[in-house]
Amino acid sequence: MRVLSGIQASGKLHLGNYFGAIQQHVQLQHEHECFFFIANYHSLTTVQDSERLRRLTLDVALDYLALDLDPHKAALFRQSDVPEVCELAWILSTVTGMGLLERGTTYRDKVERGLPASVGLFFYPVLMAADILIYRGDIVPVGRDQKQHIEFTRDMAVYFNKTYREVFVLPEPRFNEAAIVPGVDGQKMSKSYGNTVELFSEPEVLRQRILSIKTDSTPIEAPKTPDTCNVFSLLRLFASPQETAEWAERYHRGGLGYGEVKRRLAALYEETFGPRRAARARWQAHPNDVEDILRDGARRARAVAQDVMEHVRSACGIVTKR
Repeated sequence: MRVLSGIQASGKLHLGNYFGAIQQHVQLQHEHECFFFIANYHSLTTVQDSERLRRLTLDVALDYLALDLDPHKAALFRQSDVPEVCELAWILSTVTGMGLLERGTTYRDKVERGLPASVGLFFYPVLMAADILIYRGDIVPVGRDQKQHIEFTRDMAVYFNKTYREVFVLPEPRFNEAAIVPGVDGQKMSKSYGNTVELFSEPEVLRQRILSIKTDSTPIEAPKTPDTCNVFSLLRLFASPQETAEWAERYHRGGLGYGEVKRRLAALYEETFGPRRAARARWQAHPNDVEDILRDGARRARAVAQDVMEHVRSACGIVTKR
């Protein structure tokens, strides 16, 4: 089975990226053939500073490698190193109705929040579908908030197959079990909302960010509800089931201040990502090695993409001279 997924290079990776995607990616590399790309074309909808985009793209690669992605097991590459994906996105757009894209919840959500509504943001699901279909992805690991994008991808594959001939297999989503990771303001953690806790901040910066997590005004002596607490939602991602149960009992009993929970969360966070911070620094000191990994990943991915595009062009009647 082939696994396909990607992450935008639109900001520093954060806890939501880790539990929503990267943790699962690292696990899947031991079970299947995996292609993971850095979505720098997608990032252009929000990042329009060339130097910043280059830096963020490298940052994503460094983070993956620091978090134990093995480039011998999984192909790690830049989206832009496989230009055929944009060609396929255009072809898919010619068999996809406007109504499908107008139902896109990601687009509507960002517009409602006052973010710029570019054509690229509207077209985003088509490029995402091309990302998946061009590598014949069987499994697409995503958070449940991405369910609609996979449904759109399957719809576009069906549109193409019915219009021309059977070229694409229908990918299957694999949802992770982690709940939506809350940001410091209680909303879903997202780079777009500026409410993230970054994976590799320095310890004191990280500690201050965790201490800033929004909580209610329940007095220390009063019982509290763990299931509605942003800090507890993050704590349970790190703590063992036994420790999680003990904290939940203390919430219900009362006499617990949120500051104590935040300090424990900061300690668990550092235990998890502190060693990985050092690994990231080692990779950062060898940028040529990272570049070699990205180029090799792109070579492996593009071989599949070029083969798929031969079938797509043949089905459509597109003639190219080489």
